[in-house]
Amino acid sequence: MPPGFPFENFELEELILPSGDDMGIRSDDDDIKEEDIQTQSGFGSCLVIQNLPKAPEEKYEKLMTVVRTIASNMGDVRENGIYMPLDDATKLTKGFAFVELTRKEDVDAALLNERFANGYQLDKNHKLSFCRFDDFDKYAKVPYEYVPLEQVPYKQPENLHSWLADKLGRDQYVLRFGDNTVVCFNDGKRSRAEVAFQREYWTESFVQWSPQGTMLSTMHRQGMAVWGGPSFARLNRFAHPNVRLIDFSPNEKYILSYTSHEPVTARDSYTILINIWDVRSGKLLRKFEGPVDEYAVGSSAGPNGALKWPVFKWAGGRDDLYYARLGRGRISIFECPHMGLLGKESLKLDGVQDFEWSPSEPLLAAYSAEQGNQPARIVLIKLPERTEIRQKNMLNVSDVKLYWHPQGTYLAVKVEAWTKTKKSTTTSFQIFCVKDKDVPLEVFELKNNKERVLNFAWEPKGHRFAVVHGDGPRPSISFFTMRDEKSRLGVRELKLLDNRACNAISWSPQGRNIVLAGLKNFNGQLEFFNVDEMETMATAEHFMATDVEWDPTGRYVATIVSHVQQMENGVNVWSFAGRLLYSTQRDKLYQFSWRPRMPSLLPPEKEAEIAKNLKQYSKRYDEEDEQLIMQADADVLHERQRALDDWKVYVESRRDYAALQLDFKRELYRHRFAEKEFRIEKVLVEQVVDVKEEPYNTK
Repeated sequence: MPPGFPFENFELEELILPSGDDMGIRSDDDDIKEEDIQTQSGFGSCLVIQNLPKAPEEKYEKLMTVVRTIASNMGDVRENGIYMPLDDATKLTKGFAFVELTRKEDVDAALLNERFANGYQLDKNHKLSFCRFDDFDKYAKVPYEYVPLEQVPYKQPENLHSWLADKLGRDQYVLRFGDNTVVCFNDGKRSRAEVAFQREYWTESFVQWSPQGTMLSTMHRQGMAVWGGPSFARLNRFAHPNVRLIDFSPNEKYILSYTSHEPVTARDSYTILINIWDVRSGKLLRKFEGPVDEYAVGSSAGPNGALKWPVFKWAGGRDDLYYARLGRGRISIFECPHMGLLGKESLKLDGVQDFEWSPSEPLLAAYSAEQGNQPARIVLIKLPERTEIRQKNMLNVSDVKLYWHPQGTYLAVKVEAWTKTKKSTTTSFQIFCVKDKDVPLEVFELKNNKERVLNFAWEPKGHRFAVVHGDGPRPSISFFTMRDEKSRLGVRELKLLDNRACNAISWSPQGRNIVLAGLKNFNGQLEFFNVDEMETMATAEHFMATDVEWDPTGRYVATIVSHVQQMENGVNVWSFAGRLLYSTQRDKLYQFSWRPRMPSLLPPEKEAEIAKNLKQYSKRYDEEDEQLIMQADADVLHERQRALDDWKVYVESRRDYAALQLDFKRELYRHRFAEKEFRIEKVLVEQVVDVKEEPYNTK
C-alpha cells in the first residue's frame, strides 16, 4: 500500500516541511529584518529650544514673548505648553526652554524646516538650536563601551539595467488591466509580446516608471514602493499614507509624494502634504504642508481652486540641483541635497503666473502678467547667479504658454493677445534661440493669426516644429523649421497639411517621423507622416483610440484604447512606417507605458555620423539581428526539449510508485478491477399506456 494509508495510522509529522523549505514561493517580506522597536517616553510632541539669552528676572516676560512667537511658527502650542526655567541662585534664565506642540507631526516638520533646521538667528550673539525632548533620553542610553556592529554579508544586488542588455535590443512596456500588472518585451521583429514579469494586486492605483527606466513605482495605502532588476525585487519603500501622486527627479535621486486632506469642519480648508525622499536610502529629506490655496497659484491652479500637478518642477540637466514652485509674486527655488531655499530667499517676480525649466540646464523661463502700467513679460534667468539673460515685454496679453525644446535649444512662447476691440484674440509665437549668442528672438504668426492653435510640438532632435490650427472640425497641420539648409536662423514654413482628422500630434523620439492622430471623437484615425520627405507613409485606424505612445527608440509606436472607452480596450503596436504588427486585447485597460531608456552617451557629432551612414550600419545589424532571432528560436526549442527530458526523468522516477498504486487498486477492487471503464447515462423513454376517445359537448 502507498505510504500514509490507511488514515488511522497516518502521522501528521509526515506532512511538516523541513526547516527552511518554502516550496519555492518567496515572500515579499523575506528580506525585511525585524527592527528593534524603540518605545517613546511620551514626550514626542515636545521640543527643546537651546542657546537662548540668559535674561534677568525683570526681562523674563519679554523673552517669553519672543519664545512664544518662535513657537507659534512651528505649530499649535498646547495651553501652558511653554516652560522656561529660572535659576534660583542667579535669578537668570538658564538659556533653554521647553515647548509642547499639539501634534508630533508639527515637531517633525519644524525640525525639517530650513528656518529652524540650520539654526535660528535670534540676534548677532545668539543662534538658537532645536531638538526633541526624547533625544536626551535616547543619547543617555548610549553605552560607554563600544560594541562592534554585526557584519552583514554582502549580497550582490540585481542589475537594474539588465533589460538594456537584451540580445535582441527589445524595449519593455507595462500594462495594467483589472487587478493585474504585466511587464512585456516588445518583440516587433516577430510581431509579438513576450511576458517578462507579471503580478496580481501589485498596486492599488497606478504604476510609474522612473525617468531613466531604472525603477517601477507602485502605489499603496501605506505609501509607495520602487522595484527593479530582472525579477523586479523591491528596492525601497516610502511611508506616505494615502499617497495620490509622485514625481521623480530627472536623475532619479529624489522622489516627491503628494496627498491631500479634506477639511474636518466648515471653517477648515483643504490641506496638502508633499514629502521629498532620497530614493536610495528612503530617508525623508523635506516636507511641505499647508492649505491648498497657498500652492494653487497661477498655472498651478486648476478649475474651482484645484491644484495642478506637478506643484514642484525639477531643473533640467543630469545633476538634480534645483527644484522650484510658484508662489504669489515669487518663485521659491530650493537647492539639493540640503533642500534649503537657494540664497535663503525666493526669487521675486511681480505678477508671475507660470515658469518652466530648460530640460538641459538650470535655466528658468518665467511669465509675468500685466499689472497696471507694467506690461506682460517673459524673462530667462540663469541659476544660481539669478542673472537675467533675456527678456521680452508684451501688451494686451490674454494668455501665454511656454514650450521648451527637449534639447533646450529653443523656447517657444505662444502668445494670445487681445485685438483693439477686446472681442477676439490673435496668436503669435515668440521663439528664443537659447544656444545662440545673445539669445536672438524670432517672431512669427500663422497666415490667419485669428485661427485657434490646438497643439504645438517640437521635433525632439532637430530644428523643426509642428502646429495644429483651425476652427473647423478638421484642422490643418503646419510644419516649420528654425534653420535653412545652411543653418542660418529664421522661421520658415515647410508644409501645410489641410483638412485633416487630427487633434493630436506625436513626434518620434528620434525625430523625422510623426503620427497625426484623431483620438476619441475622431474615432482613432491615424496618419504616419515622414517629415524629411514630406510624404504620408501610411494611414490606418484604431477605433476609439485614446492615446498614442512611441517607444524610446522611435522604431515602434503604440495606440491605446483605455478604460475611458467601455469597449474594445487594448493596444495596437505599429512599426514607425504604419504597419500593424500585433494587437493585445485587455478588458479594463487602465494603463500602458513604455519603459524609458537612459540618455545616449554618444556626442551629437557621433549621432549625426551614424544617421548619415545609417544604411551601412543597418545592413550589418540586420544580419546580426537575423542570427540572434534564429539563435533565440533555437534556445526556445532547446528549452522545450529540456523540459520534455525533465518530464521523462520524473515519470521514470515515479514508475515504481505507480506500480505500487496499481497493485493496491487491484487488491481493493478485486474482480471488478478487470472491468472496463464505463459511464452512466440517463435516458428518457416515453410509453403510451392507454388511449380513450370521448365526445366533447360544448353546451
